[in-house]
Amino acid sequence: MACIYIAAAHKSSGKTTVSIGLCAALRAHGHTVQPFKKGPDYIDPIWLSQAAGRDCYNLDFNTMDSAQLRDTVATQSADADIAIIEGNKGLFDGMDVHGTDSNAALAALLQAPVILVIDTRGMTRGIAPLVSGYRAFDASINIAGVILNQVGGPRHEAKLRAALKEYTDVPVVGVLNKEAQLIIEERHLGLVPGNEAEHAVRTVAQTRAAIDAGVDLQRVIAIAGQAPVLPAPQAYADVQRRAQVRIGIPRDAAFGFYYPDDLNALRRAGAELVFFDSLHDHALPEVDGLFIGGGFPETQVRGLAANESLRRDVLRFVEAAGPVYAECGGLMYLGRRLSWRGHDYEMAGALPLDVVMQDRPVGRGYVTLTETGRSPWGSILSNGAGVVRAHEFHYSRIENLDAPRVFAYRVQRGFGIDGEFDGLIHRNVVANYVHLRNMNPVCWAQRFVEFVGRCVRSTQTNVE
Repeated sequence: MACIYIAAAHKSSGKTTVSIGLCAALRAHGHTVQPFKKGPDYIDPIWLSQAAGRDCYNLDFNTMDSAQLRDTVATQSADADIAIIEGNKGLFDGMDVHGTDSNAALAALLQAPVILVIDTRGMTRGIAPLVSGYRAFDASINIAGVILNQVGGPRHEAKLRAALKEYTDVPVVGVLNKEAQLIIEERHLGLVPGNEAEHAVRTVAQTRAAIDAGVDLQRVIAIAGQAPVLPAPQAYADVQRRAQVRIGIPRDAAFGFYYPDDLNALRRAGAELVFFDSLHDHALPEVDGLFIGGGFPETQVRGLAANESLRRDVLRFVEAAGPVYAECGGLMYLGRRLSWRGHDYEMAGALPLDVVMQDRPVGRGYVTLTETGRSPWGSILSNGAGVVRAHEFHYSRIENLDAPRVFAYRVQRGFGIDGEFDGLIHRNVVANYVHLRNMNPVCWAQRFVEFVGRCVRSTQTNVE
């Protein structure tokens, strides 16, 4: 299996730009590219998916064990020519001082050769000890090449190449000069997502052209070929069931934070997924349940507020005891009002709360939850006990939450809704700030589909 790991010495070195460009360039040359992203991230995967033309899958030590990490790469890459994994932060960075959850640890687990992207601004001869130090720090990591980014011109490039040739044996596989048009706009959670950026197609094309011009693609493919074949993935315990319920999912510029393997798990559990646009579709499709994921509802708040007919449909669905699962942005949309930049905007009004955007993060990072036993779904843990590992990214805060306050989870680590609880239960709605991941032992997708099915059968019985 051809596989390459794109890492860096530190964050904001350009590895996302390089990864997007590599996916697009290799695809343009006729290769089937399977992208992956380390960590709990939605935004970079949207860009990588657009560039590769295939869903990008996340690889996260917090929610996946070693077997799940290997199986995900092996399964999703089975019909691809090359897998490209984009790291997060620096190669050796992680939560653990011993690096057990670092990019290096993941590269070692997958035995993937690493290409190091180096931001060379203000650097000449100093690049040599940097690269030498990274190679010496952990000899088990195969740093097979470097891509020089933000190079100031031919003289700068020559000095960098000379230093690397004199003091290391690490090859330069690419050089990218300073290109303002390759800079993707950022906001509080990272890059502006590709499903929202107006010029996403053009940006991907420009990035592809820069990689085509500055990177030796054949050498990258050769390095990727050094990766060994991973063990055959473990067979899924569950098989695709015939669709029994229809679950509506808004997928647009406001709501785009969905893990593809979670969507696959919903399908395997027996759900037909019905996608709609919360900004432009004026009626809720005929569905049995709703899954409203995260995103940036605040940047699209005017459009969401203006779509009054859809907001009314969502409210009616909730008041009629329709089953709903909402994460982060979905929770914000279901509230009464969303306050942003000094203005209040009407939302669906289905949850008894208001949401106020803050200037600083309220909850950001890994979360550990325990179940309260109050969820209408039952336990989302396959073993019925233990903790739920998840993550949260939100700059908003709940205000004016009316009683009664019933929650599905108690927060051991993280913030959730109020620093103590998350998973607000209201009628047949479960609304979290945290983002769940359907990875054993967490089986939220199956439990939600089962709950939707029970609601449908209950409604049919009442009608009869």
